[in-house]
Amino acid sequence: MKHFLILVSSFAFAQSLFAEEHKVVQGHVFAWPFTVAKEMQPRGGMTQGTEVTLDAKPSQAWQDLQEESLSDLEKDRRAILAMAGNYRVSFDFMELLGLTENYTPKKPYFSWATENITILEKKEKFISLQHTLVMFFKDKDGKMSEPMVMKHWRQDWTYEDQKRHVFVGNRTWKSQKENLKGGWTHAVFQVDDSPRYESTGRWTHAGGKSTWIGEAWRPLPRREFSVRDDYQVLKGRDEITLVPNGWVHFQNNSKLQLGKKQTILGQEIGVNRYERISSPSLDAAVENWNKTGAYWAEVRAVWREVYEQREEFTIRAKVDDKKLFQHHFGYAAKISQEGKYDPEKGKAHARETIFKFIDGAKARADRY
Repeated sequence: MKHFLILVSSFAFAQSLFAEEHKVVQGHVFAWPFTVAKEMQPRGGMTQGTEVTLDAKPSQAWQDLQEESLSDLEKDRRAILAMAGNYRVSFDFMELLGLTENYTPKKPYFSWATENITILEKKEKFISLQHTLVMFFKDKDGKMSEPMVMKHWRQDWTYEDQKRHVFVGNRTWKSQKENLKGGWTHAVFQVDDSPRYESTGRWTHAGGKSTWIGEAWRPLPRREFSVRDDYQVLKGRDEITLVPNGWVHFQNNSKLQLGKKQTILGQEIGVNRYERISSPSLDAAVENWNKTGAYWAEVRAVWREVYEQREEFTIRAKVDDKKLFQHHFGYAAKISQEGKYDPEKGKAHARETIFKFIDGAKARADRY
């Protein structure tokens, strides 16, 4: 649990910026060149992790994607499957504009991590990818720690999905019929497998570039809700593009205030780079998943039941003074430590925990 708390609070460190020259800010704050550099130092994790070795050669998955005479569906599938692997991931965000009087630029955000992405399920028209953070930290004497593992987010891809659950604000999700011919629904889930957002778009493959674009409302991300309370919804536009040694996730996000009328508070851009690595080994992710995967499968099964039963639901912020991920992570940590799993008890815990957090159709005002 101690290691888990360290990861939650700080799983990365901020890179240094270029020095200020002639009062022009460089580096991360390119969009605000006349702002004092020290006021725009990026916030984010400050912990130093281990050195990584990048794998610069094109992956086999990338080469498979370049094969000729593939059907459109198979090209799409191979693009999604190519996202699996071991990566150095960087998370870079900057607010570009504000629509309030006397607007002051917000600090950029930057952090990084080493992350494993595993294929949980692979069918012709459905693919599930699980992200797991595996981080190594240095102590004050420069000694490297054992790998610290934390289940991260999950992404499910469904071809020509008929229904998706969309975020509508106030911690509430509603089902919505969908019918996009040739399109894929991209469903993103929180670290505890609760819903985050779903958007639908098409993959395009031209000139060696494979890209998917979608747009959706989403709850505030952790990097924002921990420091901001002046807006309630992030309206995100996602662009995912494959590159020979990984993939890049571009974001163009509007920050919405909800009330009698919807107001755009500001707008940000984000670039998340997934660069394939050959070292360090991230096998600890697989080892942890082998121990806890059966429990998380039960968690996913309960959420499928919620989707089938409810056209609308709201998720409580806390139960017994704990957030949902804390209940699940505590139980999974116990399974990992004991090295054994009771399927019936795990199924009961997953079900009881999740339904305690489901608040029906009535929206709550508290934030996630």
